[in-house]
Amino acid sequence: MGNLIVLAVLAYVFYSVFKSYSRYSDYSQKAFKDFSVSPEALKKSDLGLFVALVAKVAKADGKVDKLEAELVGLLFDDISAVFPESQKTKDILKQIFNEEKDNFNNVDEIAQILGQTIRRDKAKQQQFMGFLIQLAFIDGTVSKSEEDILQTIAQAFEFDPNTYHAIFDKFEQIMKNIKPQSSIDDAYKILGVSKSDDLSVVKKAYRKLVRKYHPDIIKSQGKSDEYMQEATAKTQEINQAYEMIKEKLK
Repeated sequence: MGNLIVLAVLAYVFYSVFKSYSRYSDYSQKAFKDFSVSPEALKKSDLGLFVALVAKVAKADGKVDKLEAELVGLLFDDISAVFPESQKTKDILKQIFNEEKDNFNNVDEIAQILGQTIRRDKAKQQQFMGFLIQLAFIDGTVSKSEEDILQTIAQAFEFDPNTYHAIFDKFEQIMKNIKPQSSIDDAYKILGVSKSDDLSVVKKAYRKLVRKYHPDIIKSQGKSDEYMQEATAKTQEINQAYEMIKEKLK
């Protein structure tokens, strides 16, 4: 995967998909308490439509790599948590993802449907576009096919071009500042695990640290933009360390 494999995080403003659903009444556990979880219902919901678009961005370059899968897995965890049957919800979300990841003929159609429901809600637009752009950057570069899909979705959302480019430019700057870990010993120290730990222990430590330094959590604490950028750098460091250890434990 190389030095540029990193769980890119939108550090400055718009990223708020992980654990952000409770901010909006539409995405709270209370709002979903009477939701009848089924494939048909989830596919028609805006979160189900969003997962379909996530699948297309993830597979746009021809493959879903490991860190894309990690990021999507965290997304599934957080979405399913607001539904009454979380495991059933997660299984259906995975089904939606797998069904949609190889179908690129309906990108505009799905984006248009979702766009209609969130067109007046700029915060939700920023949530969704921020995550999709983050996903495209996760392997260090955005391919032409990924950018084409992102543009199609942004146009369907009637997403502000200046906001789109601000998010995109922020990720480009983040990627330019990425520094590789100097050694595997550094990687173990960063995650706070030992060389005798197995992958399950490493993964648990990794997820705990990612959530600790998550920009959405940092922002909710009223921290400054400078602090958020420091949290972004720390998250990049954590994910580089995690990738190094995973490769070693194969």
